[in-house]
Amino acid sequence: MNAVFTKSAPAAIGPYSQAIVSGNMVYSSGQIPLDPETGVLVGTEIEVQTEQVCKNLSEVLKAAGTSLDKVVKTTCFLDNIADFGKFNAVYEKYFTGKPARSCVEVAALPKGALVEVEVVAEI
Repeated sequence: MNAVFTKSAPAAIGPYSQAIVSGNMVYSSGQIPLDPETGVLVGTEIEVQTEQVCKNLSEVLKAAGTSLDKVVKTTCFLDNIADFGKFNAVYEKYFTGKPARSCVEVAALPKGALVEVEVVAEI
């Protein structure tokens, strides 16, 4: 089991890794829309925030030796389920392989984010 770290994605804001590689699988921690350089939340719209989350996940997966094309499962957390359609419009541009997915509304996300996504991918 190996921890993944890249400066191209936001550093963990707690006692956890950006991702863990176990065998031929990568398990990412949830990514929220933070700018990797500043650690500041990006945007106030679900579309902008989803773009940043997908970019962050892409960088974490790249550091682990894989890509969004190899994602087999996503878990998506939305601050407001009414944003589901707008979220999907961005999500489908990045997850073209249509991995299995769960998407739920939550009471709150870290730093007031509108979206958080975690993934499981093959290497």
